[in-house]
Amino acid sequence: MAEAANGCCAPEQATDWTGRAFSCEDCPHQEMRALGRCVLGRVCVRDVRARRIDKFFAGNPELAGRYLDHLYFEVRTLAAKHASLFEIARLMSDKEAEVRAMVAMRLPLARVKDMRRDRDRKVRVACAMRLEGAELLAMAQDEDYYVRLTVARRLDPALLPIKIDDPEPEVRRTVARRLPVERLAALSGDPDPLVRREAAERIAPAALVLFAHDDDLRVRHVVAERAPLDLVARLRNDPDEAVAEMARSRLAQEER
Repeated sequence: MAEAANGCCAPEQATDWTGRAFSCEDCPHQEMRALGRCVLGRVCVRDVRARRIDKFFAGNPELAGRYLDHLYFEVRTLAAKHASLFEIARLMSDKEAEVRAMVAMRLPLARVKDMRRDRDRKVRVACAMRLEGAELLAMAQDEDYYVRLTVARRLDPALLPIKIDDPEPEVRRTVARRLPVERLAALSGDPDPLVRREAAERIAPAALVLFAHDDDLRVRHVVAERAPLDLVARLRNDPDEAVAEMARSRLAQEER
């Protein structure tokens, strides 16, 4: 009862990654308990819960290096998050993708580029989140769409034209949001209407003539909202009432 009152132990039964119950009695970090740096059920490296493991390493980063070879991948992952950079390079070839991804998020970029062809997308996404310039550009044709999406979100806008023909619409929509305005005309014929709408929302108003006869009413509605009035006038009798109403509303405002 005294332990529960002073916060050293929680009333619940703690379990480790194998599902076995454990207590503080055989803990190798007894000295941490008195300092409040190890609290059963809340801050514990032996617990199955990642949050509790992470709290342990956050409060005791000097111990993280001891756990880089732990059998439980979650412990290795979180140890890699807090351990010295000089200790974690050997985990670049860890058998678990989560561990390798954490390493990719922390290592110097010169080492991260060596991981950009990792077999698991989690690791390649982590690399794409950190690499820059030519090293990031080298990942632009990755086989996994989410890796390419991450690249499209971070690549220099001037280099984004290489992604205009990406097979994944979500990637192309990201390109449409970031592509230099003067290059957006190339997206007027994109097969996905949401890509065309993104382009129409950013392109110079005078260039909206490229979208005025789009098959999708959402694209034409953007034209009615943004185009010069002479172009808007073409939409006042649009077959979709919402588009026609937007066009008539803008024309009426101009006549006042």
